[in-house]
Amino acid sequence: MTAIYERELDSQLNGLTGYVFGALMLLFGGIYVMAIHLEGAVDFTTVLASLTFIYLIGIPLLTMRSVAEERHQRTDQLLYSLPLSMTKIVLGKYFALVTVLAMPLAVICLYPLIVNALATSGAIPLKAAYGAMVGFLFLGMALTAVGLFISSLMESVGLAAGACFLVMLLLYFLTPLTSYISSSALTSFIAFTVLAALLGVILWRMTKNGAFALVFAGVLEGALGVCYALFRGKFGGLFADVVGQLAVFDRFDSFTYDIFDIRSLVYYVSVTAVFLFLTVQSMERRRWAS
Repeated sequence: MTAIYERELDSQLNGLTGYVFGALMLLFGGIYVMAIHLEGAVDFTTVLASLTFIYLIGIPLLTMRSVAEERHQRTDQLLYSLPLSMTKIVLGKYFALVTVLAMPLAVICLYPLIVNALATSGAIPLKAAYGAMVGFLFLGMALTAVGLFISSLMESVGLAAGACFLVMLLLYFLTPLTSYISSSALTSFIAFTVLAALLGVILWRMTKNGAFALVFAGVLEGALGVCYALFRGKFGGLFADVVGQLAVFDRFDSFTYDIFDIRSLVYYVSVTAVFLFLTVQSMERRRWAS
C-alpha cells in the first residue's frame, strides 16, 4: 500500500492539480481572513464556512485523475496485477489524496496565530477555530471519497471532473433545492422513485450487469410502492427530511457555531467508509472483467 501511496502522491505533486488546489485554498483563505479581520470580526469559523465552496472545484481537481486516467491509459492493468488487495490499492490512493488535501489546511492553521500576533485588539478564539478546522478536514475527506468513487466509474478525466463537479454542486445546494420540492406525499414518493432508478443506474455502471441492476431497482421500486400504499400519510415531507439529514455540507454548520459536533464527524467517517467500499467494488469488478 505504501508504494501505491507514494506513486499517487508523486503523481499529484508532479502535476498541476495538487498545486492548483493548494493555491486556491490558500489564496481564498487569506482573502477571507483579511476581509473579515478588516471588518473587525474575530471569528475564524466564518472564514472556513465561506471556504467550503472551494471544495466544489478542488475535489474534482484532486480526484479526477486518480482512477479515470489509469483506465484511459490502460495503466490500471498494472494495478490489477500487483499482489495487493484492491482495498489496499484504493486506500493507498485515498490517503495520498488526503495528504494533498491536508497540506494547504496545515498552512491555514497558522492563520489564527498570525492574526492574533498582529491584532491590536480582539483575538480569534483558538479552541473554536481549530475545532472548526477538524470539521473542515473531515468534510474534505468525505468529499474526496465521493470524488474517488466517481473517478472509478469513468474512463475519461474530463468526464470524471465534470461528473464530480456536478455532484459537488448538487451536494452544496442540496438543502436549498429541497425547499422548492412540494411536501406532499406523492412528491416524496416520486422523488424516492427517481432515486431508486438512479441507484440502479449506478449499480449497472459498477457491475455492467444490466439484468442485476434492473432487478435491484425493481425490488426497490416495489418495496417503495408497498410502503407508500401502507403508510402514505408518513410520506408527506419525508424526502426533504431525509435529504436534510444526509446533506454533507450542512453538517459543517454546527462547527461554525462553536460546537464540536461528534455526530457530524461520525457521519463524515461513515460517508468516507461507504464510498471507499463502493470504489473497491467498482475496481474489483474491473479487475475481474479484465
